[in-house]
Amino acid sequence: MSIFLHELRFYRRNTAIWTASLCAGTALLFSMFPAFAGNTQALEDVLRNYPDVVQKAFGLSPETIGTVPGFYSFIVTFLMLCGAVQAISLGISVLSKEIAGKTADFLLTRPLTRGRVLTAKLLAVLCCVAATSAVSIGATFAMAFSVKDAAFDLGPFVLMALSFFWVQLIFLALGFLIGAAAPKIRSVLPISLSTVFGLFIVGMVAAALDQKDLYYLSPFKYFDTVGILQTSAYQTSFVVTAAAVTALAVCAGYAVYGRRDIQAA
Repeated sequence: MSIFLHELRFYRRNTAIWTASLCAGTALLFSMFPAFAGNTQALEDVLRNYPDVVQKAFGLSPETIGTVPGFYSFIVTFLMLCGAVQAISLGISVLSKEIAGKTADFLLTRPLTRGRVLTAKLLAVLCCVAATSAVSIGATFAMAFSVKDAAFDLGPFVLMALSFFWVQLIFLALGFLIGAAAPKIRSVLPISLSTVFGLFIVGMVAAALDQKDLYYLSPFKYFDTVGILQTSAYQTSFVVTAAAVTALAVCAGYAVYGRRDIQAA
């Protein structure tokens, strides 16, 4: 069996659990929308009492919270957090599990180059992430249309939904680099959680301080939902940065792993 198919089979249960959990979370969050839409004025008054730094940090927009896109711009942040944890965990574990399981030397003695092995593994976890994103985004649209009380602009909503996948791609690449560079990782989850939440906090602080330059330090701010809601577009400089970070992380992962000494079992 090829490495690609082997990795797909290995991660299929994990992917199914993450996908089901994200769909359930999406349904749960959207089920709260009727309560928000039914008390729009009171909700806006409450949110305006919060300091601007709090509103910016959590992506709150009092003027639009009662609409489907405005409500989604708030909840998608939490969905992105979960998706980022899944993606970076896959990126790290797809390489580190060979070291932890002492199978790396066996794998690399096969008549395959390291580059081909890495490519097969990376494509497998990319398929897992793409499947999760596709189903989750589909669930998002299904829930949005089931709870909407009026027509809404699809443009910003589609861009925000796709942002979920773009953020997952970035964190998959970062996880791939960490997995290639770290000598031995005993547990993937602590590294995944600390990296994701650390970068999320950086983004919150940057938003609270209204320092746009600091947005470049947090992948969560490359696709700022409030900005998308206001402009119905991605900001070009952040899209370029996201593509560059993803590409550099993957290339660095190949370079590091290609020169790495693999210990025999």
